[in-house]
Amino acid sequence: MTEEFLSGTTGNPWESGTLALVEEAVRKAAAAEIMPRFRQLAAHEIVEKNGPHDLVTVADRSAEEHLTASLTALLPGSVVVGEEAVHADPSVYGALRGDAPVWIVDPVDGTRQFVHGDPGFCTLVALARHGELLASWTYAPALDEMAIAVRGHGARLDGVPVRAGSPAPGAVLEVAMSHPDFTSDGEKQALRPLQHADRVHARPCGSAGLEYLDVARGALDAVAFSWENAWDHAAGLLLVSEAGGTDLTLTGERFRITGGSALPFTAARDAATAAYVHGLLAGASR
Repeated sequence: MTEEFLSGTTGNPWESGTLALVEEAVRKAAAAEIMPRFRQLAAHEIVEKNGPHDLVTVADRSAEEHLTASLTALLPGSVVVGEEAVHADPSVYGALRGDAPVWIVDPVDGTRQFVHGDPGFCTLVALARHGELLASWTYAPALDEMAIAVRGHGARLDGVPVRAGSPAPGAVLEVAMSHPDFTSDGEKQALRPLQHADRVHARPCGSAGLEYLDVARGALDAVAFSWENAWDHAAGLLLVSEAGGTDLTLTGERFRITGGSALPFTAARDAATAAYVHGLLAGASR
């Protein structure tokens, strides 16, 4: 059912019109609920969830509600696993392991940037079934960039096919990793090899979705993350994969959006880069 939804009568998702319908739903949610509040938030519209760096705003909640209504209307019988819904009721996450098609939604990825008036935030939507990613949308409304990926059919940025390519031989690898404000001491220790490797220039990540986009278009060589919330990673992992990249968890397996992946993990422009970063991370765990 889900594959037919994407491909329509043409058999080609890029020609079926369905991708455009989802894109329109994402753009409308951002235009209605996010952008009018960008650089306009009042203090009472910003709330701490689990600490001073873990923020949620009225824009996050309103955009997720908007997307939940519009996306499930597009695909009857589908359900939504959204960041804010799971925060309110953790059992919602279990839908990722169910039979229904699942929309995985992060309404504002990079809420801290959004709160501070930085345009480096995005809206992330992915469609999955039985734990398999089928399509994704990464939309940066303040930057006016839209990246779409479809399993087995490639990735496009603003309608143009995008490929990650490979780093130049011997080049220092640019890697974005979990921000220290969001990591435990153990996670910092696990990521530390990236900060001391000769071939790596590591920096804290911003919006995970936009970091994945940079990997997909070859502007960043890899990411390394120490947490596995599906809404942060689903859209970007498919985008990187369809642009020619790959991902590896600590055990050398692919990341599982249903949970239980060995952390930290990496996603990179090509297999060689992923293997190199994985080797550094795996070395720290021994």
